Amino acid sequence: MKILVCISNVPDTTTKIRFSEGNTSIDTAGVQWVINPWDELSLTRALELKDNSSAGVKSVTVVHVGPASSEPTIRKALAIGADDAVRVNAESKDAYYVAAQIAEVVKKEQYDMILCGIESSDYNGSLVGGMLAEFLGIPSVSSVSGISVEGGDTVLTREIDGGKEVVKVPAPFVAVVQKGIAKEPRIAAMRGIMMARTKQIRLYEPLSVDPLTAVTVFEKPEPRAACKFVDPEHPEQLIDLLQNEAKVI
Repeated sequence: MKILVCISNVPDTTTKIRFSEGNTSIDTAGVQWVINPWDELSLTRALELKDNSSAGVKSVTVVHVGPASSEPTIRKALAIGADDAVRVNAESKDAYYVAAQIAEVVKKEQYDMILCGIESSDYNGSLVGGMLAEFLGIPSVSSVSGISVEGGDTVLTREIDGGKEVVKVPAPFVAVVQKGIAKEPRIAAMRGIMMARTKQIRLYEPLSVDPLTAVTVFEKPEPRAACKFVDPEHPEQLIDLLQNEAKVI
């Protein structure tokens, strides 16, 4: 079994975001880039399956659509334990564009299990996984919080309203994973960091694909208002604020 993990290159959540070019693009100067947290957990679970000899996982590959500047993030994934990587040499224009590029990689290299984080921590679109499955014409399973291989069958656990659902799915398939797929992201050891320097990153040139969406403008949210403290001896003030200002009751 070959596993492909789709990874995004996103700003660290503590980064202060600034805009440029009339608020139509992000100013990347000084931004600390990391692996998208949901993708990092996907990679961790894929490596756990590979470590389990009974699962029959032969290799774990990561794929990313992005320019050469994103290779440090790909190297981080290799240091964590991925066997190799694929980078599509293009700026990611939108989810449709990214899914189309990854689909072409899958068609050429043939993977059995494709893992996508439920969303990226920058755009929160939750679109690539489902689109990728449609491009490939294979099953997709969303809200996956558990993956195991039992007797040669892949068993997925899904979060649903009021409980969990356990399903079996034939390969190849796309699993859109969420929180719970792994307890903690795997940390790169020094040996892994050294080995990552020599691991292969295969370069693909992008397909000619027209994106379906375009960014018109970015806007920062309004600053939070200052906290208001209410004297516990005057609960009517709290009720008035909740009714007339917060409008929640």
